[in-house]
Amino acid sequence: MNCETCQLKELEVEPREIKDVLRCVLHTIFFHRTLSLVRPKDVDCDFFEITYVQCGLPELEKEVDEKIDQFVVWVKKHPNRSTQVCLSFFDDKNKHPSWFGNKTERIYWEQWFINLHVISPKRHGKSHSSKALTNIGGQALEESSSRRAALESSIHEVLFQIINFANEKKDHIPAIPDRIFNHEISIPMCVLSS
Repeated sequence: MNCETCQLKELEVEPREIKDVLRCVLHTIFFHRTLSLVRPKDVDCDFFEITYVQCGLPELEKEVDEKIDQFVVWVKKHPNRSTQVCLSFFDDKNKHPSWFGNKTERIYWEQWFINLHVISPKRHGKSHSSKALTNIGGQALEESSSRRAALESSIHEVLFQIINFANEKKDHIPAIPDRIFNHEISIPMCVLSS
């Protein structure tokens, strides 16, 4: 079985935006790869004018939030880096029985690489002039607003990238399970499986 991979466009995010961005991207992937019955739930991003769909599965929402929280802790220890979160889907296959019991191996059939460049928010130097402060404050607000608009546009591109990949690449997906596919969310230095 071939493992299809999708490298998503890199998103430049500030630490406070990570949760919103990863929730949006991960839940969009899960929604497009969950073939069992779900109760779709529309969710609005906190920082962006974007609405995405969750599967409406509380255990999946909890798993995603826990993994994102672990990633945020990792980012605090490793600031200002490009990094990657990987969502992998797999099947468990039994290997040949042996004297020591049955062993299973994971056969990965799809991997999504979410590329993030985590940046620190810009800080502007102190000035004693109130006119200079007003100019710096206005410039900072304008830069922040245009950066946020650019990120929102990039998130839209990533969401379309997910939808296109999910619609075009279907031949490698195994038979429909009666639950969500086996998956793992990998972040730097740790892996969470389910």
